[in-house]
Amino acid sequence: MTRKPTLSFWQIWNMSFGFLGIQFGFALQGGFMSRIFQTLGADKDALPLLWIAAPLTGLLVQPIVGYFSDRTWHPILGRRRPYFLVGAILSSIALVFMPYSSTLWMAAGLLWVLDASINISMEPFRALVADKLPEKQRSYGFVLQTLIIGIGTWVASNLPWLVAQMGVSNVAGPGVVPPSVKMAFSIGAFVFLASILVTIVTTREYPPEDPERFAAERKSGRGMVGEIVHHVLNMPAQMFAIGTVQFFSWLAFFSMWSLATPALTEHVFRAPAPDVTAFDMADAAQAAAFTQANGAFQDAADLVGSYMGYYGLSSMAVALLLSFYAARRPLNRRAVHFGALVLGGLGFLSMAWVTQPVYLVGSFALVGVAWASILSMPYALLASSVDEEKMGISMGIFNMFIVIPQIVAATLLGPSLRHLFDNQAIYGMMISGASLIIGALCLVRVREPVAAHEPIAETH
Repeated sequence: MTRKPTLSFWQIWNMSFGFLGIQFGFALQGGFMSRIFQTLGADKDALPLLWIAAPLTGLLVQPIVGYFSDRTWHPILGRRRPYFLVGAILSSIALVFMPYSSTLWMAAGLLWVLDASINISMEPFRALVADKLPEKQRSYGFVLQTLIIGIGTWVASNLPWLVAQMGVSNVAGPGVVPPSVKMAFSIGAFVFLASILVTIVTTREYPPEDPERFAAERKSGRGMVGEIVHHVLNMPAQMFAIGTVQFFSWLAFFSMWSLATPALTEHVFRAPAPDVTAFDMADAAQAAAFTQANGAFQDAADLVGSYMGYYGLSSMAVALLLSFYAARRPLNRRAVHFGALVLGGLGFLSMAWVTQPVYLVGSFALVGVAWASILSMPYALLASSVDEEKMGISMGIFNMFIVIPQIVAATLLGPSLRHLFDNQAIYGMMISGASLIIGALCLVRVREPVAAHEPIAETH
């Protein structure tokens, strides 16, 4: 491969800016899908299973998109950008319609569409950093991506609360998602598409060095299924070792996304989602009681989303510090990741002892340290151990270590809460904490690649 030029801060920033929109989609999905499900009548122990659409679509979509993006070249849009654009359009449509769901099956179906579409945009972004940056800049590139992700997480997590503060109603009738959530999802759809377009317009990709060989490889090979199976069976030892860490990391965050709303509205705010079947809506007093309980739950759910935004704010601060450091000297990526996962685990565990909502700021700030590292260090540890010509499919297969634990959690969390923890959702946060600490211990099997000892980023 021809030596890749060192890129400036703004070139890397523009290249990664589309992640702002992707994270708007993920943060709205992660922070408010359980609220939508509960508003539509879902029991809290059914929430993880309703979420199973998200990891299942990722398991199918990511390796397929990676395979095709490796074999794509468009004279205008390049290799990865066609997928950014298609995924952004579909995701924006799904975000607009999601809060208008009138039934559980409709919301679950739209979650399939939304998550598949986000994955179409997201998977090639990881490959783009490895495509464009030399080895010495990859930690810097992934950390800058994490900084943008942190901004998106914090802003999007606060959107329903902010919209409600501007006077949009935060309550609605039984089984109806409040207008504040509907407006927040529409804003998220706009930001998603606009930020992806910034990356598409400002970033150019390197064309194949040998177009004839590239064309020949597209026609040859084992086919999509054969190629994916071959790469899975011949996975580098480094990928499998990091994947084990990823398994426990993403099990933890899936538990948070699916159970944080019921866990914290109950345990911290003392405002659980009311069961409409427990009220006689024909009786004025009971109807008023339901309205009051539902209003308390919706307000608490807003605040849970807002407090969850602190993990995005914290990850943004950590990513900023890491980017300053990585711009000048190599990081010990394994040591950084170990420390971050342990701190995140302690953050989750602390939620069981929170007595006042304000203390959740500290808990989620610690979780954000882990989030910043999870979104950058594993990819930086991995990128130098895979074939650059197969970066898309390699990243897609690596992301299977993200979706498989989520499928496991979606299947087992509900029954575990019911049968082992007296249906107390706060134990889902404790499972998250233990899982992150186990992931940190698994880093003993990961090796630290030798980093270049030269200046990392341009200063102009």
